Amino acid sequence: MTILSKYLLRSHLVPLVFALTAVTGIMMLNQIAKRLPSLVGKGLPWTAIVEVFALSLPFVIAMTLPMAVLVSVLYTVSRMAADNELTALRAGGVSLGRLLRPLLLAGATITALAFLFSDQVLPRSNHRLKTLLTDIARTKPTFSLEEQIINEIQRDRFFLRANSIDQATYVLRDVTIYDLTNQTQRRTIYADSGTMGFGPEQDDLFLTLYDGSMHEADRTDPRQFQLMNFRQKIIRIEGMGRSFTRSGTDRFKGDREMGVCEMDSVITVARREMQSSRQRAAGVELNSLRGMVGLAPMPIDSAVPLREPGFYCRAVEHIANWLAPEAAEAQEQESDTVHAATQPTNEPGRVEFVPATTTPNVASAKTLRDRARSAEIRTANYLVEVHKKYAMAAASIVFVLVGVPVAIAFPRAGVGLVIGVSLTVFSIYYVGLIGGESLANQLKVPPMWAMWAPDIVFGVLGLFGLWRIRNGATIARSGGPVDMFRRLRART
Repeated sequence: MTILSKYLLRSHLVPLVFALTAVTGIMMLNQIAKRLPSLVGKGLPWTAIVEVFALSLPFVIAMTLPMAVLVSVLYTVSRMAADNELTALRAGGVSLGRLLRPLLLAGATITALAFLFSDQVLPRSNHRLKTLLTDIARTKPTFSLEEQIINEIQRDRFFLRANSIDQATYVLRDVTIYDLTNQTQRRTIYADSGTMGFGPEQDDLFLTLYDGSMHEADRTDPRQFQLMNFRQKIIRIEGMGRSFTRSGTDRFKGDREMGVCEMDSVITVARREMQSSRQRAAGVELNSLRGMVGLAPMPIDSAVPLREPGFYCRAVEHIANWLAPEAAEAQEQESDTVHAATQPTNEPGRVEFVPATTTPNVASAKTLRDRARSAEIRTANYLVEVHKKYAMAAASIVFVLVGVPVAIAFPRAGVGLVIGVSLTVFSIYYVGLIGGESLANQLKVPPMWAMWAPDIVFGVLGLFGLWRIRNGATIARSGGPVDMFRRLRART
């Protein structure tokens, strides 16, 4: 490494560390302000509260690291330009590409580290945080109840809404309960009033409801409906105690609690289900039409070839088996349990016959196409998360390309340039990510383009700015805030 490269990297190191620490600290203060009121007063040990914020830190770092890169590049390059260091270097025959080379190399290194962090550390911390918050939610649930909103009493299973809640006696008025415990029935309970209390062992929560009705509907058959009126009804919710207890490891993982390889296995299963369901739906429609004209049915080949894991996933698997074979085997078993629910009902690869009928089998074909669309949406959701990991990691390189020409063009704008450009670029970048994610989840935009669009746009703008600077005669000597806005206005 040459003296110039060492000097450039050393100049960027301190601003990078400072920006990462400052921005991460600000976002962590925001997290503490949001979560602390719901944690204090539940009798939680201080270690559990500290663990909540410690597990929130990896997510914050994954967001702030690219921003810290942009801040450090803007600050350092603008300072060097204002001190005429860049002018001296260019006068000495040092090209712009030579100046960019160590910065791009450092950006590529940060990109690789950021991707490994978001793929190996972030999903594990998100999963542990979700499990911990679930355990906390079971502790004194009455403390966090709010009036006139739907409160989640038991995760994804039991919800309660009351127009008024007496926090001293826990007397409820105008109560509505949504019970999703039974997978085949949807139960909604309405009551004029009720009370909440814990059992003798302080492990179960009891709801005593008065003067109400219970509505039960079959999820599989909408024609079945049951209505029952009651004067008093007691509902027991197990595992909702006053004291904080840690549960075992939750085997279910969401998309943000999985690494790239775990999501890749889910995507493979979903794609197989999607293709198999489409082939079977087409076969059902074809055989229905053949039956209408008196022809024999044709076999439906729903075989879908398996897709082998990529190089990265194979490398991760080999490293895991080498470092910790027992842990890798346990993780593989856990992965099989996690993805069991995503397996298709009819295993792809089967050749089956669908009887020919005199009328088109519209209902069966529609069911298969609905299943295919559901699998397609699931595929898109996980592909969004996969490409998001890559795109956010690559943002470090993109922001180097953006920061250098902006800092050279406005060398004397100072801290105002650093703060203004950083906030503007990052706001647009994250709005693009959020909008692209929404469009991709609705199957309106391919997931890859939705997640990579902000990187591509800012990368093109950065390359254009570098091209303009490279073809410029000299580096701008002015560049204060007023001049910066005048020049921007003149160009528009």
